[in-house]
Amino acid sequence: MSLKLGVPSKGRLMEKTFAWFEKRGVSLSRTGSDREYAGKVEGIDNVQLVLLSAGEIPRELAAGRIHLGVTGADLVHEKLPRWEQQVEEIAPLGFGQADLIIAVPNCWVDVDTLDDLDAAASAFREVHGHRMRIATKYHRLVREFLTDSGVADFALVDSQGATEGTVANETAEGIADITSTGETLRANHLKILSDGLILRSQATLWRSREAQYSAHDKVTLETLLDMFDSAR
Repeated sequence: MSLKLGVPSKGRLMEKTFAWFEKRGVSLSRTGSDREYAGKVEGIDNVQLVLLSAGEIPRELAAGRIHLGVTGADLVHEKLPRWEQQVEEIAPLGFGQADLIIAVPNCWVDVDTLDDLDAAASAFREVHGHRMRIATKYHRLVREFLTDSGVADFALVDSQGATEGTVANETAEGIADITSTGETLRANHLKILSDGLILRSQATLWRSREAQYSAHDKVTLETLLDMFDSAR
């Protein structure tokens, strides 16, 4: 057995993760072609690199199939109910920052807060006979946030494409999505509610509470954590 480290398999997340580990004395690299999901680890023994999509990593951590994993806080919080019982946050990595927010059309001049949204949703249902639709990929987080905030008369609709375009396409009245700069929201004539921040997210290193750790694995983990601490 070796300590399994799950890392995003492509793109800027992979590159920045590799750079973060490199600064701490651990070299991660792909082996083979870009289509192969194999990699190697140098600078420490007993660590196996597992290349996965960022969306798969929370599930693999929770299932105990990997010991450590790098993925966004938004994905962990969304995909793992009671996530604190299944994973432990080791370190935020300082990149991949984005906010999960609630946004509505700019033309809704009287809707700036969640209380306003609740009132608008109630009026919308009276006029149209159905609940106001909020398009999102983050059903659990958004439902909990809106319910806890006292917003009723909403229905979440799934969006696996460009969520910001659903309002213009008339498949939703508002959205809940991840944004880093807000430029795409502005381009689609949407505004963020003043109290509509659900979660601040960034790429984060997590440890599985469900994985099995041999004595050797525990020593390796302590060595890694010491390397990370010394680089701060």
